[in-house]
Amino acid sequence: MRYMAAKEQRIAIIGGGPGGLMLALILQKKGIRSTIYERETNDTNAQRGGSLDIHEESGQLALQEAGLLKPFRAVARYEGQDMRLYDKHGQLHINNVANVDVPGSRPEIDRGILCGLLLNALDPGCIRYGYKLVEALPLYDGKHELRFNNGHTDIVDLVVGADGAFSRIRPLLTEAVAEYTGISRVDLRIDTAEHPELAAFNSRGSMFSLGDHKSISGQLNGDGHIRVGLSFRADREWQDTSGISFDRPEKAKEQLLTYFDDWAEPLKDYIRCADGAVTSRRIYTLPIGLRWVSKPGVTLIGDAAHLAPPAGDGVNLAMRDAAELACSVDRHYDELDRAIEAYESNMYAYSSESARMSYDNFMLMLSDDAVGKVTDLLKKALK
Repeated sequence: MRYMAAKEQRIAIIGGGPGGLMLALILQKKGIRSTIYERETNDTNAQRGGSLDIHEESGQLALQEAGLLKPFRAVARYEGQDMRLYDKHGQLHINNVANVDVPGSRPEIDRGILCGLLLNALDPGCIRYGYKLVEALPLYDGKHELRFNNGHTDIVDLVVGADGAFSRIRPLLTEAVAEYTGISRVDLRIDTAEHPELAAFNSRGSMFSLGDHKSISGQLNGDGHIRVGLSFRADREWQDTSGISFDRPEKAKEQLLTYFDDWAEPLKDYIRCADGAVTSRRIYTLPIGLRWVSKPGVTLIGDAAHLAPPAGDGVNLAMRDAAELACSVDRHYDELDRAIEAYESNMYAYSSESARMSYDNFMLMLSDDAVGKVTDLLKKALK
């Protein structure tokens, strides 16, 4: 058993998203204890994202390491790989239909369901909700003292930042901060039970429409709702200066429609038919290829390490990071410095390439002649 080592290492994971949960689970499978500290008072993963495409070479490999590949495949939506691309006039340029009889490499699953699989397999005692990290202080021999807003403190041998774009652990390793990309996004939601015509227009997976340095996207989730995203090139202050009444959804929709007044009616229906909250957020990125000098007792996974614009790789990289780090800790349990260095060296190699691709592809979608460029790119990818 792992606990017959010279000493038991105290490992803390900051953040209970897919990466943090995966790391704790794979460590658990290897007989290694860890504690997840999550700032929210309960699991909110279902509210923090839509449908995720899980890649064979990263996310699915991590699920296999965690012993969850078979349960994942039982609930994954292979038809969710459908994808349609329209221009602003509603002309269809790409219509990729998944063959569900020959499962592809990137089936979809809702974030909440994925995290539910991980949580159900985890020892419930390893995750603590309602623990917002205030600061992490380096001590000696790689140890860190963690201080939380509820007064709790912990001294650990390894602290892993799985706490996203604005990580509180990252400053221990680098001065790099998340930077605004120049693109903002508005999120809406549509109930397809009330709007079956949009479900038919959208496809069983994702729809993208591009033009005028803007986009309207629709992603069908497993609960029957379409998650809608409106993306714009905008100044950083756009959310505050646009005059859009985000706290009044019906008024906000009227105002947002003016940004797409000459777009095809079915595309504008993605705004008209939305119900519930209308929320706005900025899209951030870390410097592509970010590296730091390895330090004892601390490292990063997921967006905390290599944040890039959303282009399908984020959760997959977080889960791969988790698997790589867990296996490295298992191999070098009594030498955590070596475990960290080995993991980081490997992580830099695969994450920098993916981050560059995500950034370039995301920017391409809001570029001049975006439809033509993205059509060419997708035709090559779908061959």
